[in-house]
Amino acid sequence: MQVVCAPTLIFLSITICCSLTKKLSNGSFPNIIIMLMDDMGWGDLGVLGQPSKETPNLDAMAAQGMLLTNFYTANPLCSPSRAALLTGRLPVRNGFYTTNAHARNAYTPQEIVGGIPKDELLLPEMLKKKGYVSKIVGKWHLGHRPQYLPLEHGFNEWFGSPNCHFGPYNNSVRPNIPVYNNSEMIGRYFEDFKIDLQTGESNLTQMYLMEGIDFIRRQTEAKQPFFLYWAADATHAPIYASKSFLGKSQRGRYGDAVMELDYSVGQILSLLQGLGIEKNTFVFFTSDNGAALMSGPQEGGSNGPFLCGKETTFEGGMREPAIAWWPGHIKEGMVSLQPANIMDLFTTSLALAGISPPDDRVLDGLDLTPVLLNGSHQLTNRPIFFYRGNEMMAVRLGQYKAHYWTWSNSWEELKHGINFCPGQEVPGVTTHDQKEHTLQPLIFHLGRDPGEKYPLSVLSMEYQEVLRSVSAVVQQHQKTLVPGMPQLNMCDLAVMNWSPPGCEKLGKCLKPPKSVPWKCNWPH
Repeated sequence: MQVVCAPTLIFLSITICCSLTKKLSNGSFPNIIIMLMDDMGWGDLGVLGQPSKETPNLDAMAAQGMLLTNFYTANPLCSPSRAALLTGRLPVRNGFYTTNAHARNAYTPQEIVGGIPKDELLLPEMLKKKGYVSKIVGKWHLGHRPQYLPLEHGFNEWFGSPNCHFGPYNNSVRPNIPVYNNSEMIGRYFEDFKIDLQTGESNLTQMYLMEGIDFIRRQTEAKQPFFLYWAADATHAPIYASKSFLGKSQRGRYGDAVMELDYSVGQILSLLQGLGIEKNTFVFFTSDNGAALMSGPQEGGSNGPFLCGKETTFEGGMREPAIAWWPGHIKEGMVSLQPANIMDLFTTSLALAGISPPDDRVLDGLDLTPVLLNGSHQLTNRPIFFYRGNEMMAVRLGQYKAHYWTWSNSWEELKHGINFCPGQEVPGVTTHDQKEHTLQPLIFHLGRDPGEKYPLSVLSMEYQEVLRSVSAVVQQHQKTLVPGMPQLNMCDLAVMNWSPPGCEKLGKCLKPPKSVPWKCNWPH
């Protein structure tokens, strides 16, 4: 594989929107498919070193396209990272964070009152300017109340759920999670859409695959440019797979789920080729956050050589597997060392569609098309910010990462067997108290030390030079940061999925309890 790297910090990327149209055989803008996995780790792919080598389709996708080994999410938890992807903005800007306590991860369980703000512009809303038809398949997780659902924010179609597939519940204290087809529910998990917690059997991934395939076929026949956001969630606990995949992996049930997702990716890419639209379709594969090590080994994945996992701002919590595929445009066998972020997919997708990004707000995503299409060296040293709730915990600049705060999870949780860094305790780094380092950040060279085990000596010249560079970036970021209104502060049992749209037709409406709002408690 060829390696693409870049030594300099230049934020101004070349404009290539016009040239893109010349590269497409029919002169149209490319279709866009973003495949977002759930809790899949950097080390879960064979091409990234997983020893079982059970992801042949993803490995082939990487061989046919570009593997981005320094790709990050915007938050170590599901909801904020998904909000960041679709808005191109840090969660602290788009409101997907909490101020109830310092540096707490928050998301959108059933009892959350808030959701994606109406003044946030989501990617499908922007793509409509060029006639794109958009569909989300799978997990939404940006709010389950009617005003927050996908069709209210630019998507034309939806098949999936607003929340995680937790349950089953008894529908008296807590309702089972609904599954939607477009704007109405068509059933609930564990009732109409089965997940066998004992065996792990569920056909959901196959349903998601069929929905994605049907959408691609219909839009191709209609000659409509499309955006497919394929957000399968089988690798989020409770892990599930269909009967034909259960028991197939050397890795247990989690591996079974990965194998089925890999198969699904292969089916979608084969369909594009069969329809003859592969050269007119940009596909990007990644995950919402690192593997959930606290669910391992039965229901958690691998973060490879990186420290800790989901919920933390160490590398294992936020560095993700990432593959870009676009035959005829992205050269085969490329490996990019470009530090990139899930928010870049927003800006990059707009560039591919020939749409100018909104100029009335700050965007954190950069246009990656120079890197993807031209092997440009212009974006390498852009900063990557690591947020946990309302706190900037760390920043990466070039090969260096500086931690201004460290915290894995609390001593209290640890005593109850909850550990975000099992077998990876690093003294003074994976702290169980929130430890501030703003006066003297912990700095790691990620090239020499990807596991964040050996901080640079504060007495070294290297440390002092890096500190000067990083400090300037952090000061500028904090000086200009205007936080959005936090959406994840308030909870209320009355807003749960008692009576979703469409429940009347199914006889599945439930009576909600009296509204008693409270400040959500986010323990970590």
